[in-house]
Amino acid sequence: MIEFKNVTKILNGTKVLDNLSLRIERGETFVIIGRSGTGKTVTLKHIAGLLEPESGVVLVDGQQMNGSSKRQKDNLREKIGFVFQSGALINWMTVEENIALPLVEHKVLPQDEIKKIVEEKLDLLQLTSARDRMPAEISGGMKKRASLARVLVRNPEIILYDEPTSGLDPVMSSLINTIINQIKKDQHITQVVVTHDMESAYAVGDRIAMLYDGSIIQCDVPEAIRTTANPIVRQFISGSLEGPIEVL
Repeated sequence: MIEFKNVTKILNGTKVLDNLSLRIERGETFVIIGRSGTGKTVTLKHIAGLLEPESGVVLVDGQQMNGSSKRQKDNLREKIGFVFQSGALINWMTVEENIALPLVEHKVLPQDEIKKIVEEKLDLLQLTSARDRMPAEISGGMKKRASLARVLVRNPEIILYDEPTSGLDPVMSSLINTIINQIKKDQHITQVVVTHDMESAYAVGDRIAMLYDGSIIQCDVPEAIRTTANPIVRQFISGSLEGPIEVL
């Protein structure tokens, strides 16, 4: 569903992605881990066509995203939903209005159908009690769920998550993980999750890839990552100060 072929990206003189190649299968939940500033979110932005690489090819559903026309990018983006770390809700709209916004903007459905779809997502994401609240009046967990609900109303084929459990307590993190797994089970959506939260990575990932110095140094099933012999991966997942990763 998603493929990177020898992708290189330079930002502010630093090679963030270095000849990166990866392949994400249709219906897979693919988790990307790694230190801050190693290119995890940059990778998501390439999938969404928000950044262009210096070289290489980014394919989405078999079509090239980078270097394509605006129309082709827009068509590919119709398949993609992006759940931002902050939630990115519109402050002057209620939760219900935020979730309905993509459908209202496109004006492709009658109002009663939009209302029915939004009701379903409010129920799925356990947000019914927050429907009339403003973003400033709800918790961080509710903001993330509202952001995901806003993505789901469009029936995307791909969902990109940027740190979906960051700043959440363990109970709320477990709920987010459960929802991600439920989406995979019920809708067979391809999901790419960027996270520092190893418990979340193990809970949702079909495969986990560690990005380090612009390249993927290991990509495997959760149990193989958990028991890895790679010293860099082992130091990262254990949070140890001892190892090849420099603590700056």
